Amino acid sequence: MKREKNSSVSEFLLLGLPIWPEQQGMFFALFLGVYLTTVLGNLLILLLIRLDPHLHTPMYFFLSHLALTDVSFSSVTVPKMLINMHTRNQSIPYAGCVTQMYFFLFFTDLDNFLLTSMAYDQYVAICHPLHYSTVMGQGLCTLLVTASWILSCANALCHTLLLTRLSFCADHSIPHFFCDLDALMKLSCSDTSLNELAVFTAGVVVIILPLICILTSYGRIGATILKVPSTRGICKALSTCGSHLSVVSLYYGTIIGLYFFPSSNTSRDKSTIASVMYTVVTPLLNPFIYSLRNRDMKGALERLLHRVKVLSQ
Repeated sequence: MKREKNSSVSEFLLLGLPIWPEQQGMFFALFLGVYLTTVLGNLLILLLIRLDPHLHTPMYFFLSHLALTDVSFSSVTVPKMLINMHTRNQSIPYAGCVTQMYFFLFFTDLDNFLLTSMAYDQYVAICHPLHYSTVMGQGLCTLLVTASWILSCANALCHTLLLTRLSFCADHSIPHFFCDLDALMKLSCSDTSLNELAVFTAGVVVIILPLICILTSYGRIGATILKVPSTRGICKALSTCGSHLSVVSLYYGTIIGLYFFPSSNTSRDKSTIASVMYTVVTPLLNPFIYSLRNRDMKGALERLLHRVKVLSQ
C-alpha cells in the first residue's frame, strides 16, 4: 500500500518505551533516579580528576572527556523521554528531532573514539612502559581528543545534512524514545540509498575500525601479560586495564547486539530495550566501574572527603 507523502512535516511522535500507561509513574521515577545518578557520578569523576594532582595523567585525561561525553550523551535523550512520560505528550518538533539526532550521533561517535584512545594508552603503558612518558605526551593526548571531537562532529553533520534532504510520509510516528536515524529513514518517502551508504561507511569507520583497534590493543596487552613471570605483575597489569575493558565490553556488546543483527517488527521492543542499555545504563555504570575497580579513583575520593572534613571543622 502506497504511503501518503508529506514533505513539510512539522513534528514527529515518539512512541516511547513499550510499557503500560499505569506503569508510567514507576518508570518515570526509575529513569529520573538513573539520570541524576549518571550526571552526579560522572561530574564527580570530572571533579576528582580536576582537583587531584595524582590523576593528572593521560589515562585520566581521556577519562575526564569520557565522563563529560557520558553526561552529554544521557542528556540528549533521557530528559526528553522523562518530559514525554510526565506530560503524556509524545510530540517533538521537526527541528528538535533533527537536533537530537545530531547530538546523539555526535556523542556516540565521540564515545567510540575516546574508548579507542584509552585502549591505545593502555597498550603503550603495558607493552612499552619505558617509552610511555615519551609517547603519551601532552601533545599526542590533545591531538587524539581533538581529532575525536572533529571526526565525531563531521560524521554527525554529514548524516544530519543528508536527512534534511528527505521528504517524509504522513505517518510520522517514531517507534522509539528518541529520534533514531534508522527509524527516521524508514519514515521517509524519498530515495534513501545515499543515506544508507553513508550509514554503512560510517559504521565501518566509527564502529568497526575503532573496535578492531581496541581488540588489537588488548590482544597485544594479553600477549605481554602472559610473558610476565610473576603473578603480582599479572594482577597489576589486569588491574590497570580492567576498568576500561569492562566499559568497552558493556558498550560495544549492546551496540553490536542492536545494530549488527537484523530486527523485525516483532523484535521492536527488544531493540528499544537494547537502546536503553547503551544510552541510559552504560553511562550510569561507568562511574561505578571506574570508582570501584580503580584504586587511584578510590584514593582520590578518600583524599577529597578528608579535605572536605578538615575544612568543615
